[in-house]
Amino acid sequence: MAREVKLMVNNQVIQLDKFVEGFVYHTSRGMLASLEGTGDIQTAEIFMDGESIRVAVNNNEIPVNVFVTKILRSTITGMVSPLKGVSEIGKLHLIFKNNP
Repeated sequence: MAREVKLMVNNQVIQLDKFVEGFVYHTSRGMLASLEGTGDIQTAEIFMDGESIRVAVNNNEIPVNVFVTKILRSTITGMVSPLKGVSEIGKLHLIFKNNP
């Protein structure tokens, strides 16, 4: 299955090599798959801005509680912060799509 992963931090595109792309994709997809109401994930977007986080799966917003917000933020910040071109993470936009 082909996939497309895009990552923006503080409105800057972050280039991902194949390893990092796969790691971010599989980790993020696994977290989202564990949430109620996500179903078969074809597309997903995660928006982080300060303390807030929004999640959309297959173009449907998924509600997240405080605990899920903390888990998602901590995990995504931990994956992304060591990447080249990332210093502080104020805003983050992660998109992935499964392409047939």
